[in-house]
Amino acid sequence: MPSSYISPISMDALSSLCGELGKNNQINPHDFERYDVKRGLRNSDGTGVMAGLTRICSVEGYYILDGERVPKEGKLSYRGYDIKNIIENCVKEDRFGFEEVAWLLIFGSLPTMSQLQGLKEVFGECRTLPEEFIEDLIMKHPSKDIMNKISRSVMALYSFDEDPDDISIPNVLRQELQLIAQFPTIMNSAYQVKRRSYYNKTMFLHPIKKELSTAEYILHQLRADKKYTREEAKLLDICLMLHADHGGGNNSTFSTRVLTSSGTDTYSAITAGLGSLKGPRHGGANIKVAHQMEMIMERLPDSTDEGQVKDYLVKVLNKEEGDGSGLIYGMGHAVYTMSDPRAVILKESARNLAYEHGFEKEFKTLENIEKLTPQVFSEVRGTEKTMCANVDLYSGLVYRVLGIPEDLYTPLFAVARIAGWSAHRLEELTSSGKIIRPAYKSVSRSRKYVPITER
Repeated sequence: MPSSYISPISMDALSSLCGELGKNNQINPHDFERYDVKRGLRNSDGTGVMAGLTRICSVEGYYILDGERVPKEGKLSYRGYDIKNIIENCVKEDRFGFEEVAWLLIFGSLPTMSQLQGLKEVFGECRTLPEEFIEDLIMKHPSKDIMNKISRSVMALYSFDEDPDDISIPNVLRQELQLIAQFPTIMNSAYQVKRRSYYNKTMFLHPIKKELSTAEYILHQLRADKKYTREEAKLLDICLMLHADHGGGNNSTFSTRVLTSSGTDTYSAITAGLGSLKGPRHGGANIKVAHQMEMIMERLPDSTDEGQVKDYLVKVLNKEEGDGSGLIYGMGHAVYTMSDPRAVILKESARNLAYEHGFEKEFKTLENIEKLTPQVFSEVRGTEKTMCANVDLYSGLVYRVLGIPEDLYTPLFAVARIAGWSAHRLEELTSSGKIIRPAYKSVSRSRKYVPITER
């Protein structure tokens, strides 16, 4: 394991500094209501504050009737096309769809056969990283967190770009297509180095195969024997399509657009998205779901029994079980109410493979969580809020069925979502023209300066 840097700042000193910091950084919660400030850019009914316009993606989970939010079945559309129809068509034609989705998000239309083939060839050619990049920038400085390593690698690629600060559309498009292709290579290389450095396991870096789809390439690079079934690759492909975008308001995409509006370079803007996605309230939520499921299966004699699971979930909400947060991970969403279309598709796509690979108990445990959580919330919290499973409830199990290590759950999200980030960056550059600069109300009082000898 690599040696860690030991900070010269002692914990005693930090404790004292935090005490000082706490004196001057508390804001009265009532002030948010007093000044009509929408915390989290959320309205009082939970809807998002309208901050922009986009033609890229639509996320629908309710409609407004007489000023009230009314739940409806969730719908996710890319450029006006229902994601359900896109995936159904790819499954029907027995082909991989992530590359088609990437084209659709970025260029705004469904690709022709020749356009799609051309994009696949570009991705294949661009998967290779600069010479010595893996050896010098990934292997020599291993990281225990793959998301951080991807971020560092993206920023390092700035130095290998002959014109990194040019934000003309042709140059940004070139940079984005290269990064979409390179993300799987960076992710796998970072993970292999972590295996060797932190787990004392064998590291294997296979030669790049240009002709594979993105999903096939990921499994080919990740597995020691490079073997996978077409069914496995297509399930991963569905995951990539579902995670490719989720509107301009999700935290990582909004972060990317905020940085883009400042006129900064592509590498900085994409790194902002990565930093946001890493957070447990965003892309890191699928890991929380995985840990929650493991805990339930460990604590209960039979996690497929509804009564046992319901009793446990009650204790979770009362902060008597789980991680003490009172949260049931994988349930509820900021927009979706009756259903999250991503969760619906993923659940049905994963069912057969989960049963075939011996994950029947895990699948039934998640079904129990999905079914019983709304009841438990109603009984414990006294709320009749409509609640559905979100995509994180089943994505972790899908990855486990595919033999993908937990270290890569969130990085895989990033491998897909960079397609959306890229599309939104281009839209921000071509359509906005203004730096995103919301206002913050200052609630500090005017004070007279005190000379240092009098403090």
